[in-house]
Amino acid sequence: MAEANHPWFKNYPPGVPHDVDISAYGSLVDLFEESFSRFATRDAYLYLGKTMTYAELDRQSAEFASYLQSLGLQRGARVAIMLPNMPQFPIAMVGVLRAGMVVVNVNPLYTPRELEHQLRDSGAEALIILENVAHVFEKIMASTAVRHVVVTSIGEYIGIKGKLVDFVLRHVKKVVPAWRIHGSIKFEAALRRGRANPAGIVHPARDDIAFLQYTGGTTGVSKGAVLLHRNILSNVMQVDEWLEPALTRHPIDQLVFLCALPLYHIFALTACGLVGLRKGGLNILVPNPKDLAAFIKLIGQNPGIHIFPGVNTLFNALIHRPDFAGIRLPNLLVTIGGGMAVQQTVADKWQELTGVPIAEGYGLSETSPVACVNSPLIARYTGSAGLPVPGTEISIRGDDDVVMGPGESGEICIRGPQVMAGYWQRPEDTANVMTPDGFFKSGDIGTMDDGGYVKIIDRKKDMIVVSGFKVFPFELEDVLSRLPGVLESAVVGVPDDDTGESVKAYIVKNDPSLTEEQVLAYCKEQLTNYKRPRQIVFKTELPKSNVGKILRRELRDLH
Repeated sequence: MAEANHPWFKNYPPGVPHDVDISAYGSLVDLFEESFSRFATRDAYLYLGKTMTYAELDRQSAEFASYLQSLGLQRGARVAIMLPNMPQFPIAMVGVLRAGMVVVNVNPLYTPRELEHQLRDSGAEALIILENVAHVFEKIMASTAVRHVVVTSIGEYIGIKGKLVDFVLRHVKKVVPAWRIHGSIKFEAALRRGRANPAGIVHPARDDIAFLQYTGGTTGVSKGAVLLHRNILSNVMQVDEWLEPALTRHPIDQLVFLCALPLYHIFALTACGLVGLRKGGLNILVPNPKDLAAFIKLIGQNPGIHIFPGVNTLFNALIHRPDFAGIRLPNLLVTIGGGMAVQQTVADKWQELTGVPIAEGYGLSETSPVACVNSPLIARYTGSAGLPVPGTEISIRGDDDVVMGPGESGEICIRGPQVMAGYWQRPEDTANVMTPDGFFKSGDIGTMDDGGYVKIIDRKKDMIVVSGFKVFPFELEDVLSRLPGVLESAVVGVPDDDTGESVKAYIVKNDPSLTEEQVLAYCKEQLTNYKRPRQIVFKTELPKSNVGKILRRELRDLH
């Protein structure tokens, strides 16, 4: 890519190329097999005290690929994976791709309605599911194309200890509702069947589909972003090249990733799962980061962590825990903030506690996901989402598709090899999000300065219009985060007869004495009149997505 019209190049860290080259790999399968060969004896995953080596992942994913092929599923068949962070996830994911099939990542917390939509829309023919949620699938299985079901448990992979874990979950905690799925098979039994019927590895083409990655549905029906092998390969290489200057400065024998975000979400899938495989890293799998006490204990037991991807709400929850204040992470190289905007107050407190700044990035399911990110070499939180990654162009555009100048706000539009091929079987939706010159319209409002640094302002559809003035919720939430007593907040627009819309703030307190009057007085000091909340509602918790992104839509729907 030429430097003209790409102001970010001048601010690239030394050694980072302007573009990426994926010609060494015909598909993700080639990348996996390279890592299996190079790092066979290394541990790939740590889960509930048990490790799995790259050689074991190689063997078991090949067995799972053979199992899928033994079912008569054809190349390109869609296989849904509905699991939390556990070894069965990478075994199944890599196995599906080595069978020449397509991974459909599914949130295990889906309701029957949400699950039915995704399975029907994708046309998935097989499903790997956690027993805790098998009853959800049972309710809707007759209306889907799924004919092959593999069921696993939290403890299935970890031997004798796992049997005890499963007994407690089933019979003491009773978190495994009764289910009955005719013809289902256990995960270990599927591996045994694959072992007995080896079928050989399929090597897809770069233009074959690797993942159907469904959007969160925060602005309507959930759509499947079609991510080709070349899309994912490109993004893995883009992140790899971006990390390299930091790794050159701090040579490390084996990178250790703290994988707290769910691998079925595109952020963790790429930033932990696939980049981890490419680098021969160790991924510490966290099945339930919402259990903060157990999560913090796990962090304390693993001071060798180098890379910690997370979201603002997770970092915020940790820094407000007294037991986290005593945690030391002397090897932490980079904390990556994504999924939602990072607040300054959270970033500052995080760096105070860990000594490492949060390097914020930005991306979407449709961009595999990373579009821009800060360098891991930054000294402190920058307040921006960083620079476009190699091979990526970002253009800020007005509603009429006019390119905006430095510092002017508009919709963030992205062009690069990581941008999806389109939405699964939705040509009209695909056409609506692509510009004539090939940029993907993100739906996010942002700016770019004359150095190429991108700043996220907010979701276009979350913008509030008060008497013709634009109000962006994130600005108000960032202001509220600085008020002592506020743990987290969400700001939405509600109908107003006089102004069209007015601002309403939902707040979770960490100081029970905080009052509505105090919040309103603070906002009067900090915000011009039209931006001030007219209503304050205190709540015990806010609705969040699977990765912890606050769902303003659910709050708007209350009105």
